[in-house]
Amino acid sequence: MEEDEVFDAGRGSFLTSDGTVQLDALLMDGATLRAGGVGCVERIRNPIRAARKVLSESPHVYFVADGAERFAAEHGIELIDNKELVLPREVERLKKAGPKQKIGEPDPTFSATSSHDTVGAVACDRNGNIAAATSTGGTLNKTPGRVGDSSLIGCGCYADDQSAAISCTGWGEPIMKLVLAKWTADRVAAGNPPEQSAHDAIAYLHSRLNGHGGMIVVDAKGRVGIAHNTPRMAWAVRSETRNDAGIKTS
Repeated sequence: MEEDEVFDAGRGSFLTSDGTVQLDALLMDGATLRAGGVGCVERIRNPIRAARKVLSESPHVYFVADGAERFAAEHGIELIDNKELVLPREVERLKKAGPKQKIGEPDPTFSATSSHDTVGAVACDRNGNIAAATSTGGTLNKTPGRVGDSSLIGCGCYADDQSAAISCTGWGEPIMKLVLAKWTADRVAAGNPPEQSAHDAIAYLHSRLNGHGGMIVVDAKGRVGIAHNTPRMAWAVRSETRNDAGIKTS
């Protein structure tokens, strides 16, 4: 999905106020609670691959900016010019947004054909082991150096075989303050189905902080939950018994 320019991840992501792309990503293994994340990287085409290297080849959990790029290069990931991640479409979008565009406000350039979204995936294997991954370019016109919820454990991404795997999208600041992915996992651990837990989480996000976003959830039994309070959210589910996709609308 990072290769698809429709999404706010990888090439085609939203631009910072400086006109650059800065990317964040996290991958977490629910069986071991091992995780790998990168933040504010500018020269990595697929940050989720760098996050996987952190998970599998480092004793650490998280690298940012130059340190993340150095680690990636040392582990075989090619570094590119940031200009390769910038699309003319996003340059125009940033110009139209202007200085009045604030984090969390509606994007004035939004249209059904140019929708942007953080990308995420949750998975459950036949043994009940689960995992989650989230990748994003952040918010339109963000201040350089800003990190959102997507790559932070328990905020926009989380996985634990004893509860659930969750990936979130939306306005990152409220999601971070509520540690929303972990909040949702705890609901599943307490015995609530993933679908109910997802809807409860999004309702909590809105009632507590007037936040907007969405999430996908899967537990160790393969049960799925999808919820959002944004105008729409694209999703897809594939399993031995289910293979469908669509756009959930409010």
